[in-house]
Amino acid sequence: MNKVLKEKIIEAFGSVLPITVIVLVISVILTPIPSETVLLFIAGAGLLIVGMGFFSLGADMAMVPMGEGIGVQFSKSSKLVLIIIVSFVIGVIITIAEPDLIVLATQVSEDGVPSLDLILTVAAGVGIMLVIAVLKTLFKIRLSILLIILQVICFSLAWFVNDSIIPLSFESGAIATGPIVVPFILAIGIGLASVRSDKGSLDDSFGLVALVLIGPVVAMLLLGIISGSSEAAIGLREIPEAASSRDVVTLFAIELPGQFIEVSRALGCILLCFIVFQLVSRRYQKMQLIRIGIGFIYTLLGLVFFLTGVNIGFIPVGQLLGHELAVSPYSWIIIPLGALIGYFIVAAEPAVHVLNKQVEQISSGAITARMMNRGLSMGIALAMALTMTRILLGIPLLWILIPGYIFALALTFFVPRIFTAIAFDSGAVCTGPMSATFLLPLVLGVANGLDMNLMLYAIGVVAILSMTPAIVIQIMGLMYQIKINKAAALAKLYDPLDINWGAITVFKEK
Repeated sequence: MNKVLKEKIIEAFGSVLPITVIVLVISVILTPIPSETVLLFIAGAGLLIVGMGFFSLGADMAMVPMGEGIGVQFSKSSKLVLIIIVSFVIGVIITIAEPDLIVLATQVSEDGVPSLDLILTVAAGVGIMLVIAVLKTLFKIRLSILLIILQVICFSLAWFVNDSIIPLSFESGAIATGPIVVPFILAIGIGLASVRSDKGSLDDSFGLVALVLIGPVVAMLLLGIISGSSEAAIGLREIPEAASSRDVVTLFAIELPGQFIEVSRALGCILLCFIVFQLVSRRYQKMQLIRIGIGFIYTLLGLVFFLTGVNIGFIPVGQLLGHELAVSPYSWIIIPLGALIGYFIVAAEPAVHVLNKQVEQISSGAITARMMNRGLSMGIALAMALTMTRILLGIPLLWILIPGYIFALALTFFVPRIFTAIAFDSGAVCTGPMSATFLLPLVLGVANGLDMNLMLYAIGVVAILSMTPAIVIQIMGLMYQIKINKAAALAKLYDPLDINWGAITVFKEK
């Protein structure tokens, strides 16, 4: 176990090192940052690395087996009403416990959308959409059809709410799919599809997270219409002061217990659901339960260290860095720098590693973790470039989201279904804690430095981050399909194997 944990921490170090070096170089060359703030960042990066190591191991041991087990039981059950109720309850509970959502809710002005209303509305949206996602898998409904219908509903509702509610609505959907929600729902999808032997089972292993992401958007837009909220506002975080290394240690020591309570409450809700599930199904044996219990502890420690590191070390640097770049004489540089930061920050998202590993396993290595990493990095780089351009030019959020999703949904008709499902899941997976606690503060700092309306032009970055991977991964899938089909057509020396992923046929030599 210690050897595996060590490997996970080394892997996390390699993931976090590039973004840490980039930020430090920028802070030294372009925008000098106080040494105490840099010290906070370095200490935060250290905690982030340790946290990612523990979380990754904990997810493998606990979250993934739990989710898969629930998915398998759903597939075997003939009680549709029970499946609907359990799916809704699970969706609500894990969303209320999502740390990223709590971070967003506490920053939104009480005059616009009260924090409790926001959390409960988003949780209800996730619960309802998880029911739809589970039913979609059980009844073999094509993902692209559901995505088109739901996105049309989203953008239609957006015309009836105040402009400041629109970014918050789309942001809430992306942020709700964080480190608690994503691994659990990904595993449920794999469990649901694992008992099926038909060709579509591989396609249906993914796509649940993509659907779940849309639920909070619809729910928040409906809340804006029903309540008649005229506006919403968001404030900047106060940058903590640390005059010495002792102050740095004190800040982290104060933050740690609070994060422990928050994460314990989050995982406690999931643990309660699991206990009830185990009492009813008796699915897991003693040794499996012990392993899951240890995995829970690792997950708890990992999230506590990770969230403490990013909240104290990354938020101040992101916000200050964005502000200083925006007020500098070369503010245009935020576009390439934003893209560069976006490219490397993907590897620091905990749930990304869970997704990439599951994709490689489910596809039997045809879609490798390396391919996924490269595609996701390009997607987030594109999203950050679009976001910074949007702030500089004052472009409304819908001007980017509507054509972006039209293009992404159009690709679903030409891309193998497995790539469509993975692509839209990827968008949700990429919008984890690093997006909420570094990229969002970075963009808030830029918008503040340029004296732009924060709610209109800064909020929405996470929504864009969830869109672009859906485009890039599908383009990658399209290229992959063309390459295989072209090779088979030119050589004509191959016979098809009995394996089909959507429109992809795998060939072997005659």
